[in-house]
Amino acid sequence: MESEQLFHRGYYRNSYNSITSASSDEELLDGAGVIMDFQTSEDDNLLDGDTAVGTHYTMTNGGSINSSTHLLDLLDEPIPGVGTYDDFHTIDWVREKCKDRERHRRINSKKKESAWEMTKSLYDSWSGWLVVTLTGLASGALAGLIDIAADWMTDLKEGICLSALWYNHEQCCWGSNETTFEERDKCPQWKTWAELIIGQAEGPGSYIMNYIMYIFWALSFAFLAVSLVKVFAPYACGSGIPEIKTILSGFIIRGYLGKWTLMIKTITLVLAVASGLSLGKEGPLVHVACCCGNIFSYLFPKYSTNEAKKREVLSAASAAGVSVAFGAPIGGVLFSLEEVSYYFPLKTLWRSFFAALVAAFVLRSINPFGNSRLVLFYVEYHTPWYLFELFPFILLGVFGGLWGAFFIRANIAWCRRRKSTKFGKYPVLEVIIVAAITAVIAFPNPYTRLNTSELIKELFTDCGPLESSSLCDYRNDMNASKIVDDIPDRPAGVGVYSAIWQLCLALIFKIIMTVFTFGIKVPSGLFIPSMAIGAIAGRIVGIAVEQLAYYHHDWFIFKEWCEVGADCITPGLYAMVGAAACLGGVTRMTVSLVVIVFELTGGLEYIVPLMAAVMTSKWVGDAFGREGIYEAHIRLNGYPFLDAKEEFTHTTLAADVMRPRRNDPPLAVLTQDNMTVDDIENMINETSYNGFPVIMSKESQRLVGFALRRDLTIAIESARKKQEGIVGSSRVCFAQHTPSLPAESPRPLKLRSILDMSPFTVTDHTPMEIVVDIFRKLGLRQCLVTHNGIVLGIITKKNILEHLEQLKQHVEPLTPAWHYNKKRYPPSYGPDGKPRPRFNNVQLNPIDEEREETEEEVHLLNSTTL
Repeated sequence: MESEQLFHRGYYRNSYNSITSASSDEELLDGAGVIMDFQTSEDDNLLDGDTAVGTHYTMTNGGSINSSTHLLDLLDEPIPGVGTYDDFHTIDWVREKCKDRERHRRINSKKKESAWEMTKSLYDSWSGWLVVTLTGLASGALAGLIDIAADWMTDLKEGICLSALWYNHEQCCWGSNETTFEERDKCPQWKTWAELIIGQAEGPGSYIMNYIMYIFWALSFAFLAVSLVKVFAPYACGSGIPEIKTILSGFIIRGYLGKWTLMIKTITLVLAVASGLSLGKEGPLVHVACCCGNIFSYLFPKYSTNEAKKREVLSAASAAGVSVAFGAPIGGVLFSLEEVSYYFPLKTLWRSFFAALVAAFVLRSINPFGNSRLVLFYVEYHTPWYLFELFPFILLGVFGGLWGAFFIRANIAWCRRRKSTKFGKYPVLEVIIVAAITAVIAFPNPYTRLNTSELIKELFTDCGPLESSSLCDYRNDMNASKIVDDIPDRPAGVGVYSAIWQLCLALIFKIIMTVFTFGIKVPSGLFIPSMAIGAIAGRIVGIAVEQLAYYHHDWFIFKEWCEVGADCITPGLYAMVGAAACLGGVTRMTVSLVVIVFELTGGLEYIVPLMAAVMTSKWVGDAFGREGIYEAHIRLNGYPFLDAKEEFTHTTLAADVMRPRRNDPPLAVLTQDNMTVDDIENMINETSYNGFPVIMSKESQRLVGFALRRDLTIAIESARKKQEGIVGSSRVCFAQHTPSLPAESPRPLKLRSILDMSPFTVTDHTPMEIVVDIFRKLGLRQCLVTHNGIVLGIITKKNILEHLEQLKQHVEPLTPAWHYNKKRYPPSYGPDGKPRPRFNNVQLNPIDEEREETEEEVHLLNSTTL
C-alpha cells in the first residue's frame, strides 16, 4: 500500500507543473483546454470505465537503446513489477523490442542443451502462427453466429415462423410448396404479428398492429443492448476502431479487449443491429476479433509478457475482423496496414494474411446467409462500363467527400455537446429516444424498414428476369430493334419512379439518423450506414443516367457505344461506386477500400471507376479537413495518438515545447552518488513525475541517465526487504563504482542496474519537426533536452500533443521563417542590447535564464507564445 500511495495523480488542468504525471497519458490533451474539454460525466464513465481522480496510476517507460542488457536485473534476480505497465499508460516500444531480443537470444543459447529446450524453442517459433490461427478460427465462428442471430432477430420484429421458431423469414419459406414467384416471401408457415394477435393479414388494423409490434421489438432490443453494456461491459459500446488504433499505437486500456467485453459486445451487437438503428456490425467485428487475439495471446509467454509483440497479434486480428465483415481477406490485410496499425513488420503482414484466410474459411464453412458467400450483398456485374460514365462516377465521389466532411463535423459537434449537457448523463434514455424515432419513421418506408445489409443488397443487384423489386418495374419496349444477351435498357415504370421518391426520403432519413446514432452507448459500426447512403445516392444517379441514355441515345455522348435495345447502363454499379465513395469520404481510406469493394464484386473490370470515386471523395473531404471520423473521435476522447498522416509544418524548436517552462518549478533531477534513500523518497512523494534525469552533480549538470519512478520505488522496497543495512540515510549510487564513505556510514544502495544509460536526447535547438518524427517512428514516451550535454528539460508525448493542439489555434507560425534556417547558437547580444554573459561551468539556473532571453527574441509575437 505504501508503494501505491506514491503514484497518485499530479497533473491538473491548465497546469504545466508536471513533466509527465503518473496519469499523464489519459489527460494528455487537457493543456489545450481552449478546444478540448474532457470533463467527465456519468455518460463518459461508459467509456472511461472505473477511472476516477483517486485512481492510482504508475508509469513504466524507458526509451532506452541499451535496455536489452540487464534491463530487469536488480540484486541479481528479477523484481516483480519492473517492466510492466498500468492502465492508461503508453508502452515504451524500444524497451519492449529490447526485451524481446534478449528473450530470443536466451532461448537460442539454450536450445542445444537438451531436447526439452529444443522443443521450447520450436514452440516459441511457432507460437505466432498458432495464436493467429486461433484468432482466425474464433473470429470466423463469432462472425457467423452474429450474422445468423442478427438476421433471425431482425425478422422477429415482423413475425415468426411457426414450423421452426429458429428460422428467419427466408429460411421459413424455403421448404414451402405454396409460395408463388411474385410473392416468394409469403408462405403459410410464416405469420406476421397481426395474423397471430388479431387474425388479420391485410387492412388498416393489420398495418397498425404490425407497426406497434415493430416499435415494441425495436425498443426492447435497444433497451436490452444498452442495459447490458452499461452494467457489464462499458467498453463494449461504440465502433471500437478509434480505441483499437490507439491501443495499437502503444496505449494501455485494461479491460477493453477482455473476455467480458468480448462476450457482451457479441450479444449486444446482435441486439443493436436487430433494433433497426442506423448502424452496422462491420466495425465492431474488428473489436470482437481483437478481443479474441488479445485473449489467445495470454496462452503464449512470448506475447503475454511483451506489449509490443502483443500488438502484432492485434494487427493480425484486425485484418481477420475486416475479412469476416466483408468477405475480403486481402482487403482486411490492407485495412490493418493502412488504417489501424502503428507498427507493421513484414512477418505481421504474413500472419495477418493467414489470420484473414482462416477467418474467411471458417465463415464460408458456416455459410450464414445460405448463398455460399461471405456477405449478404455479394454481386456480380457483366456489363462493361464506358469512358463517359467516369463523369457521374466522379460526381458520386464529390458527393461522398461532402457527405464525409458533413458527417464528421456534425457527429463530433453532437458528441461534444452530449458530453456538456444533461442529456449525456442518461445514455439509456438517449438510446431509447433514438431507437423510438428510428422505428417510428422507418416502418412506413419499405427501404428504411429493411435491414441495412438487405437494403444494400437490393440496391447493388442488377435488374434481371427474376427480380420483382419496385426498382425493376420497367415497361417492356416491344419496338427494340436489337436484342442482346442482357436485358436491354427500358423506360422506367410507375414502380421505379415511386421507388426513387422513397429512396430520396430514405437518403435524408439515413443521413440525419446516422449523425445521431454513431457514438451512442451500444455497439455501432459506421461502414454499413455510410455504404447505404452512398448506395442510395448511386442507385438514383444510375437510374437517371440509364433513362437519359434511353431517351437521348442519339446524343454524341451515347451514340458511339449505346445502341437502341442494348444494355448500356447498370444502375447497381452506380450504387456500388457511391457506397465506396461515401465510406471513403467518412474514413478517408483509399487502397484498402477499393480492394474490399473489388472483392465484393469479384471483377477486375470496375477497379478504375472505384479508384476514381474513392480518390475524388478523399480529395473533396480533405479540402474540409484531413481527419477521418476515427481520428476525430480519438482527438475528441483525448487519446494519446500521434497520427503519422498528419504533417508538422511549423518552425518551433525543442526549447519551445520542453518542460519546465518559465515560471515553472525547476527540473527535478537526481545526482548519481550524492542522494540518500530519504532524499529520493521525498522527491517521489513531493512530485508526480514518471521519471527523473540522473546528473553527475549539481555543479556540472551533465547527464548520466534516466530513472523511472516506478523502478525506483520497487527497487528501494525490494532492497529494504532483501538487504540488511539499507536505511533512510543510505547513500544511493547510480555510478559504476561506489564512492568512498566514512566507516560509520550505512550500507550504500546500488541502483545502476535500473538506470537507463542511453536515454534519447535532443538539443534545445532541434526543430520540432524532427522531434515529432522521432516520437512517431520510435514510439517514445519522452526524450531529454540538453545543451552542450547539460540537461535543460524534458519533452513527453503529452507535451507534443498539447503543442500540436495549441498550434492549431494560431494562423501565423510561432517563429518567423528566417529563424528556422539561421545558425543554431545563442546570439551574442540579448534583447536589451547588452552583451550576454558567458559561462565556463554552466549551471541549471543560468541556463534557464539564457533560454528565457532567447525565447523573448524568438517569439516576436507575444500573443502566440505558448
